[in-house]
Amino acid sequence: MGRTRRGNPVHGWVVVDKPENATSVDVVAAVRRGCDAAKAGHSGTLDPLATGVLPIALGEATKTVPYLMDGAKSYRFTVRWGEQRDTDDAEGRTIAVSDVRPDAEAIRAVLPRFTGEIDQTPPTFSAIKVEGRRAYDLARADVAVDLATRRVEIKAVELAACPDDDHAEFLVVCGKGAYMRALARDLAAALGTCGYVVALRRTAVGSFSEADAIPLDKVKTLGHSDELLQHVLPVEAALADIPALDFTPAEAIRLKHGQSVPVLPVARRTSEKLVLKDRMIFAMADGKPVALARVQGGEIRPIRVLNL
Repeated sequence: MGRTRRGNPVHGWVVVDKPENATSVDVVAAVRRGCDAAKAGHSGTLDPLATGVLPIALGEATKTVPYLMDGAKSYRFTVRWGEQRDTDDAEGRTIAVSDVRPDAEAIRAVLPRFTGEIDQTPPTFSAIKVEGRRAYDLARADVAVDLATRRVEIKAVELAACPDDDHAEFLVVCGKGAYMRALARDLAAALGTCGYVVALRRTAVGSFSEADAIPLDKVKTLGHSDELLQHVLPVEAALADIPALDFTPAEAIRLKHGQSVPVLPVARRTSEKLVLKDRMIFAMADGKPVALARVQGGEIRPIRVLNL
């Protein structure tokens, strides 16, 4: 006999404003416990020292996490010039110092080099796996870690303020996989100095922003109450960038059974511009999400079926 899963079938998103020193796992556990949900997961780790937007997926929303992770993220962070830490943030040991302090003009001059698709080497203290082990575990054990450089997208980077000679604040919009600690490290190197992140806040993930987020303390206070469940956003809230199309009940049944449906009837009812080749769409029926699907050839094929 299979093991009975604990918790209720709660489906949707709770967007949490993560405080400093809480781990992403801590936040998932608090939301899952507070909503008494059978299944929960987060949409991308936020470092313990970082604060800000951390969307938590519940139930069927966990199937849409990869699509939210592919979306744009926005950050605000502060760099401390003249000192390098082995973690590239305030938690680590000092491994280099410099007397150079870049001014605002010099900083703005190098920002175009860090805009668009750039090559970035992740921080040594990161969750990336190396031969089955986390890089930060190897680094803490004083094992040499050699992480490969990878291509990331920095959609926009802006100097927000220089509160004093030692610090500069930045606003960044980026794609999947970009590390702000690595960006700060590389900016410092380009300016002839060294630096590390002293404050990092994520202000948006995909369609979720700070305006959607509730403090973790409030999640804990409201735990096991109807008021907390009122903060659960619908599954489709994370998929605002994917066109939502209405399907007939018969078409919805086919998709739910993993079967394709012809493109033409759907295109005639909606818009041919929304059912372009290889495009991801969000199938709805009677106002409920049915599946994430892709247009392939003359068919719409379900990629992830949602059982709501």
